[in-house]
Amino acid sequence: MTEVLPEAVWHGRRAAHVAFVRRWTGPHLARRQRREKHPVLDFLFTYYSHRPARLERWHPGPGVVLAGDSAREYLEFPGYVEVAGGVALDPELPEPRRRTAEFVRALLSATRSRPPRLGCFGLHEWAMVYRAPETRHAWPLRLGPDGTDAVVESSTIRCGHFDAYRFFTPDARPLNTLSPTRESQVDNEQPGCLHGNMDLFKWAYKLDPYTPSELTARCFALAVDIRELDMRASPYDLADLGYSPVRIETERGRAEYVRAQAAFAERAAPLRSALIELCSTLLDATASR
Repeated sequence: MTEVLPEAVWHGRRAAHVAFVRRWTGPHLARRQRREKHPVLDFLFTYYSHRPARLERWHPGPGVVLAGDSAREYLEFPGYVEVAGGVALDPELPEPRRRTAEFVRALLSATRSRPPRLGCFGLHEWAMVYRAPETRHAWPLRLGPDGTDAVVESSTIRCGHFDAYRFFTPDARPLNTLSPTRESQVDNEQPGCLHGNMDLFKWAYKLDPYTPSELTARCFALAVDIRELDMRASPYDLADLGYSPVRIETERGRAEYVRAQAAFAERAAPLRSALIELCSTLLDATASR
C-alpha cells in the first residue's frame, strides 16, 4: 500500500527530524571546528560512520510518495525515482542493499529470539585498558592503572560482542569467557548487550535511504543514552564533563548498571522489531518484482 504525503506534510516531518537530530549534530560540528575532542559523544560520529549531514537528511522510507514540485530534489539522491503523483524510493533494492537487508534481518531476528543476558557490568571498557601503556582516551583513570587492572583481574568478563572484544588488550583477551568472532556474530549477539543495542543505529543507517529517518533518529537517540552509561561505567574519570561514575567495582554500582542495562534492552526491543519488519518489507518488495 502506498501513502502519498502532501508537500506541506512531508516538509513538516523533514523540519521536525532536522530539529531533533541537531541537538547532537550542531554541538558536534561546533566542537570539530574548535578541534575539541569529546570522549563520550564523538563516538557517535567517529566509530559510527554516518556523517552529521547524512543524519540530518530526511527520508520517508519505502511505500511513500512525496508530492509537490519540491519533491524532485530527491531525484538527486540514489534510490529515488519519479512515480505517478511525485517521487518515491524504487522498491527494487540494489544488490548490495539486498545483501545488507538479508544480513541485518538474520542478525536482529536471532538477537530478538534470545533472552537478555545482564551482568557484564561494562567490563569491556576496562579490558580495553588492561595493562596498557596508554589509554584509548586522554582522560585519567578513576582508580589509576593498578586499581583498574585489579578490577579486571578480580572480575569475570563475559563479552560476546565482537566489535567490543576486538579492542581488548592482548593481556585481557584470554580473560574473556567467550571468544566472539565476526563469523559467530549472528550466534552470539543478545538483546541485553549495550553495544548490540547501540548498533541498532548502525543497522538503520546501513539501509539508508530506505530506513525512515524517524526510525534512524530514534535508534541514534538510544545510542547516545547507552553511550553515556557505557562511559559512566568505564574506568575513566569524566566528572569534569558532568558524567557521574557508575562504580561497577562496587556491589551498589553493579546493581545500578544492571537496572540501566535492563531498561535499555526494553527500550531497544521495539526498534529492533521495526528494523526487522523494514528488512522484510524491502526484501519482499524486491522478490515480487
